[in-house]
Amino acid sequence: MLEQVIFYTIIAAFLITVLLSPIFIPFLRRLKFGQSIREEGPKSHQKKTGTPTMGGVMILVSITIATLVMTFKFSEPSTETYLLLLVTLGFGLLGFLDDFIKVVMKRNLGLTSKQKLLGQIVISVIFYFVYRQTEGFVPEITIPATDLSINVGWLYIVVIIFWLVGFSNAVNLTDGLDGLVSGTAAIAFGAFAVLAWYQHQYDIAIFSVAVAGAVLGFLVFNAHPAKVFMGDTGSLALGGAIAAIALLTKLELLLVIIGGVFVIETLSVILQVASFKTRGKRIFKMSPLHHHYELSGWSEWRVVVTFWTVGLLFAVLGIYLEVWI
Repeated sequence: MLEQVIFYTIIAAFLITVLLSPIFIPFLRRLKFGQSIREEGPKSHQKKTGTPTMGGVMILVSITIATLVMTFKFSEPSTETYLLLLVTLGFGLLGFLDDFIKVVMKRNLGLTSKQKLLGQIVISVIFYFVYRQTEGFVPEITIPATDLSINVGWLYIVVIIFWLVGFSNAVNLTDGLDGLVSGTAAIAFGAFAVLAWYQHQYDIAIFSVAVAGAVLGFLVFNAHPAKVFMGDTGSLALGGAIAAIALLTKLELLLVIIGGVFVIETLSVILQVASFKTRGKRIFKMSPLHHHYELSGWSEWRVVVTFWTVGLLFAVLGIYLEVWI
């Protein structure tokens, strides 16, 4: 029965996104919700100007419907299910406001960094206070591939804020090429679905495959050349969601491995800024890292497929460390 629920969840989420897209994409185009391409980015990206954005709304609708319908089919939704939806929709709403300001109000940078950070922190704090009321709450960080864990006590709220804010921004930074985040996110959420199943946290497994199915459905229209972009609506939501899953499964540090592509992309930005400010020199031709390879002569498709492959290797490594060691 549970295997069928998992299978039907990913299929349902995939189909909802695929069926919504031919309706929603023209709607976005009629509203002139087109992407503005920043001038400092690769010149080859200028041709993407006007491509409909805010497609993350389709992903959020698909995740919510598939998760709730299939969870009710299996059992009553748990507090964990509602927590995951809270974070996903909360960060998605924050991203939607950012996209709306960029596209409709024609402010290319969207929300200010302070406004976005404040919103992310508020959602993270709400997550903490709800999570601490659940039976599964333990303020510990588990060390991958060991039986060790560190009880951090009240500092766990700092861990939660850092993880949710950090990974939502990391996925957002990675969303710079057609299909890059859609593919890497599908792989990462698939890995956490396996691990949640292994830990008998079936509600989390159902949510994870719902996200995987939704982004795979989105990938049909987001693969190069993209017909729609997810925008911050999608990328912030996906980053928050995967961080929340890692926290609820007590696999916080393993996310650094499974989400390795997102971590590397973020580190490339940090290193680039630090190097330029301290030495006046850049390490990469452009950051995040995917732009470096573009400017090195790689085709966009080659960069994306390479990053998908690396993401898959990280996901397999993460599963191996948790299940077989």
